[in-house]
Amino acid sequence: MNQQLTRSQRLSRLDVKASPYLYISPFFILFFIVGLFPLVYTAWVSVHDWHLIGGQGEMVGLTNYIDVLQQPNFFKALRNTFSIFLLSSVPQVLAAIVIAYLLDTNLRAKTFWRMGVLLPYVVAPVAVSLIFAKIFADQSGLVNAVLEILGTSPIGWHADPFAAHVAIATMVNFRWTGYNALIFLAAMQAIPREIYEAAIIDGANRWRTFFSVTVPMLRPTIIFVVITSTIGGLQIFDEPRMFDTLGQGGADRQWMTLTMYIYELGWGAQKSFGRAAAVSWLLFLIIIAVGVINFLITRSISSSSSGKAGR
Repeated sequence: MNQQLTRSQRLSRLDVKASPYLYISPFFILFFIVGLFPLVYTAWVSVHDWHLIGGQGEMVGLTNYIDVLQQPNFFKALRNTFSIFLLSSVPQVLAAIVIAYLLDTNLRAKTFWRMGVLLPYVVAPVAVSLIFAKIFADQSGLVNAVLEILGTSPIGWHADPFAAHVAIATMVNFRWTGYNALIFLAAMQAIPREIYEAAIIDGANRWRTFFSVTVPMLRPTIIFVVITSTIGGLQIFDEPRMFDTLGQGGADRQWMTLTMYIYELGWGAQKSFGRAAAVSWLLFLIIIAVGVINFLITRSISSSSSGKAGR
C-alpha cells in the first residue's frame, strides 16, 4: 500500500511538472514547422543559385545579397515600404488610442460601437483594396470628384509617389485602426478605477487624466501594438498589390514594397528563388532592427510619461 501510494505521489509530481510543458508544446511544434523551419530554409536558399523551374543550383554564398543590393529597385522598394509604414503605423496607433478612450466612456449602445470599429478588419483585404482603388482613382475617383467640387485640382494618386503612399496608407489605417483600438480598450478596462477617482479628486480634468494616467498605464500595450504594427507594416503586400490592375507597384515602381519585390524576383521574369530569399532575409533583419528601435523609443517615452505623472 505504501509502495502504491509512493508511486501515485511520484506520478502526481511528474504530472504537475510535465503537464505545463505538454500543454504549451503544440504551439512550439507548430511554430517550428511553419515559422522557424521556413526561416532557416530560406537562409539556405538565399546562398544558392535557386531557380523556380530548374530548382537548386550551386552554392554562391553572398552573391545573391550583393546582386540584390546593386539593383535600384531594391532601394526604391525599401523607400516605398518605409514611407507607407510611417504614414500608416503612426496615425494608426494614435487614432486607435483616442478611439479606445472614447469607447471606454459612458456611451449608449457600447457593444454596437465596439463591433462597428472591428468591421473593417473583417472585410477581406482584396475587397478593401479594390474599393479604395476606385475611391482614389485618377480620373473618376470619389476623392478627386470632391476636390473638383471644392475648386481644387485633382491629385494623381497613381502617378505621384507620395500621393500613392497616402492612398495605400489610408487603406491600411481603415482596416487595422479598429482592431488596435479594441486592444487598447481591453487594456484601458484593466486599469483600476480607483486611480481615476484619485485623479479627479486631485482636480485633474478629462484630458489631464488621459495623458497623465491612461497613457502611462498603457505602456505594455503600446509597446505590443507598436511592435506588431511594425512587423505588419513592413510586410505590407495586399493593399499595394491591388492598388492598380497590373499589380506591379506602378509604371515606375513608385509604390512597390519589399514584399512585392520579393514576389517579382521569385515569380516574375527572373524566377530567382535565391535572390527572393536574400531579400526576404534582408527584410527580416530590417524588421528586427526597426522593432528594437521602436521598443526602445516607446519604452523611453512611456517611462518619461510615467515619471512625470508620479511627480
